[in-house]
Amino acid sequence: MTAFGRFGVAAVGVVGRSSSRTHTKDEVINCRLLYLLGQLRPGGQERQLYYLLKAMDRHRFHPAIAVWNYSTRDDTYLSDIERLGVSVYPCSDDAAAPRKVVELRRLVGALRPEIVHSYCFYMNIVAWSAVLGTNGIPIGSIRQDFIDERWRLDGPTGKLVGGLSARLPAVQIFNSGTAKLAAEQCRDRFKPTKMYVVRNGIDVAAFEPHPPVNSRLILAAGRLEAVKRWDRLLAIVSLASARGMDFSLRIAGDGPLRSDLELQAKKLDLNGRVEFLGRRQDIPRLLQESSFLVHTADAEGCPNVVLEAMAAGRAVVATDAGDVAHLVEDGRTGFVVRRGDDLGLVNCITMLLNDSELSSRMGQAGRKKAEREFGLDRLVANTLAAYRASGWHG
Repeated sequence: MTAFGRFGVAAVGVVGRSSSRTHTKDEVINCRLLYLLGQLRPGGQERQLYYLLKAMDRHRFHPAIAVWNYSTRDDTYLSDIERLGVSVYPCSDDAAAPRKVVELRRLVGALRPEIVHSYCFYMNIVAWSAVLGTNGIPIGSIRQDFIDERWRLDGPTGKLVGGLSARLPAVQIFNSGTAKLAAEQCRDRFKPTKMYVVRNGIDVAAFEPHPPVNSRLILAAGRLEAVKRWDRLLAIVSLASARGMDFSLRIAGDGPLRSDLELQAKKLDLNGRVEFLGRRQDIPRLLQESSFLVHTADAEGCPNVVLEAMAAGRAVVATDAGDVAHLVEDGRTGFVVRRGDDLGLVNCITMLLNDSELSSRMGQAGRKKAEREFGLDRLVANTLAAYRASGWHG
């Protein structure tokens, strides 16, 4: 028997994590949609896939998930996904990449999905290879800046995987119109031939727009990695502090830069003003306690935290990365500042700290936009429309 993770894929069929029995080779396992993830850590793409599964008609489409690198330490969404009745198939923990590809092909052969949708950019080439010789339609994802995603991995192998994942499958779904435009304008062949935009969605009802608990408290949230430019945020806080502004900043998130950022905060004498919260699962509550959100990334797709802040009725001060300018109406639901304009960020933060009524009006306008445009019904409808435009008859 060839194992697929702990649960097994053999010639006779598969046993998923939420399954209670083995399927025989004569049975048709009615999985129409198979999603491929790199891991189940607490990240934006994992959250979006959970939202998609939660809102879709699961009895009709029988979705399942295959996880390339499964870890019990980062299975944040596993229990939530299983409560939806969705099977999760982890690859063998110690298998090399070629063996995992073979396992995935066996899984596809057993499940017979109509769509295999990679929800992680570097899994795009894997999704394409997994359906070769089958009737399944492979679909890839671009969930960040298109140029940055292609060349993010180091070394020749990383560059090769990035280039191939930008090209294959031929059909790819972007969560950002900005990234799609960059791909269309790219002059080399390392890009998909069919591109669709499905912007992120959120469960708007989970974010109640209460007045802030502390009008002098600012929130920032996300993974602590270089592209999010947390160093810029700390420098801006230092500049605002030098103006005599009375406020404090919470940073919710964890990542490889945490120790460096804590050291930077100490050097800037911000220890009493900046609090590193680490990984948190209570972002709605943190938003309720805060006056507004600041987001200073250099590269983005469609940032979840911006959608969440608007759903919570909070103004947003953000750089013009990715689709931020599409989400935030500058001057109405917050401020969109050109990347590199640190003084502009300081001025916007100062304005909201000095005018709580303006901050409140922007937050209310953001909530209305979230209710109109960011719901999960729209996420599901647009995703299925992209599948059908790709030749699926679901």
